[in-house]
Amino acid sequence: MDDMPYFGRVLIANRGEIAVRIIRALKTMKIGSVAVYSDPDAIWPHASLADEAVNLHGSYPAETYLDIEKIINAAKDTGCDAIHPGYGFLSESSDFSRACRENGLKFIGPPPETLLVSGNKLECKRIAESKGVPVVPYTREPLSDVDEATRFSAEIGFPVLLKSAFGGGGKGIREAKNEEEVRENFASAEREAKSSFGKFSIFIEKRLIRPRHIEVQIVADDESKDVVHLGERDCSIQRRYQKLVEMSPSPVIDEESRKLITSLAITIARAVRYSNAGTVEFLRDSQTGNFYFMEINSRLQVEHPVTEMVTGIDLVRTQIEIASGGKIPFNQKDVKMNGCAIECRINAEDSSLNFAPTTGTVDFLAIPGGPGIRVETAMQGGLKVSPYYDSLVAKLLSFGKDFEEARRRLLVALDEFVVAGIKTTIPFHRAILKNEEFAKGEFDTSFIERTELKPDTSDLDENYYIISALLLSKNQFSDNRTQRAKEKTRRPAWLSSQKGGRFSDGI
Repeated sequence: MDDMPYFGRVLIANRGEIAVRIIRALKTMKIGSVAVYSDPDAIWPHASLADEAVNLHGSYPAETYLDIEKIINAAKDTGCDAIHPGYGFLSESSDFSRACRENGLKFIGPPPETLLVSGNKLECKRIAESKGVPVVPYTREPLSDVDEATRFSAEIGFPVLLKSAFGGGGKGIREAKNEEEVRENFASAEREAKSSFGKFSIFIEKRLIRPRHIEVQIVADDESKDVVHLGERDCSIQRRYQKLVEMSPSPVIDEESRKLITSLAITIARAVRYSNAGTVEFLRDSQTGNFYFMEINSRLQVEHPVTEMVTGIDLVRTQIEIASGGKIPFNQKDVKMNGCAIECRINAEDSSLNFAPTTGTVDFLAIPGGPGIRVETAMQGGLKVSPYYDSLVAKLLSFGKDFEEARRRLLVALDEFVVAGIKTTIPFHRAILKNEEFAKGEFDTSFIERTELKPDTSDLDENYYIISALLLSKNQFSDNRTQRAKEKTRRPAWLSSQKGGRFSDGI
């Protein structure tokens, strides 16, 4: 589809590694790119790699990457005809998708009508049921108070999950094993949901015992007539309902199960009139092998590279191609799954302190390589991990002919991956991959909480890297990067009376 009339210029309404990933895809397609950045992100790579960048002025997400008016105006002011939201922030916002449409900008994702439905977990469950897709027992309406929550929990039996009807990323989810815990957790789930998503609609669903978390990557054309799946991913290794390790294919999914779960995903995608790329998520009962629909993630997933590695399909490019021409650039028969890919989310967190977020300057960074290794990151030595945004530092992926080869390659890469200056989850990932249960593919969503994993720091000669870091001047790179950023960024007219002139706000 190289002869397709692509967009002339696309604004990336995001930051960090996903913004860099999208910019690279745009460059290969010869499409102009515009980045936006907050004050703390002024010298981050996405601001300098794009053809142009606009300062959103501010630090907090609400005043920068979540400000619809600022982003729309930045796109119009820089002559863009489309916006890619990445993941997180405004990626699943029906208001943002509608604002793009109203301002003559193509939103590279689902239309607002679809996002209104897919963004409501309760509504999606009702639709799934109506199409014959299995779901676990749940409250079909939002709960009005904690007494109603305790009554329903007693009816379906403990344990249960209290969940926000909106949002994702594990936010607003609490487990309750008895009535007392329902009462304790109801208010905290409500508060977190309101804080994270601005809404606090809470419902309850039955919690399965030791299930697998299996999701299906789908892409759909603009009319939802053609829906293609790209196989499944296993995201069962998680803590506090947030994913740590993902892989494709799943060690427990055979061809018969794959046909079933992918057909269920396509049924749901058509039912909500889905378009562009998205993910349909399921739980697999470990005892029966039955699948139960959970939710739709109406955006690119953090873990999308594992699917790219086993299918050879560039999902970001596919998103842009669908948004440009309305059609999927391949058929279902073109999709072939080969080998196995595993991803570790390297977060700036201290696993010894219950995964507390860590901040600070990355003094030194050693990126691993070798056959089958892929690293997605925007981090560089000298950059600061701020408290304003998600703790994701990098995504480390490996590919092998099978699960075991991919696991061994990933372990070697984890040994080589060094981030000096802040605590990361690298030692914890080493412990996961060395665990015998994990190596056999015998794990589920309770793996982290029931397995005594001690962060593995063996064989890491940290002194070598610390000395290397000290020999580097922290400011050695910053002058050049700042200059490059200044050459590509400017203060937009709608934020200042000083029109024209690049980087006139003097960051």
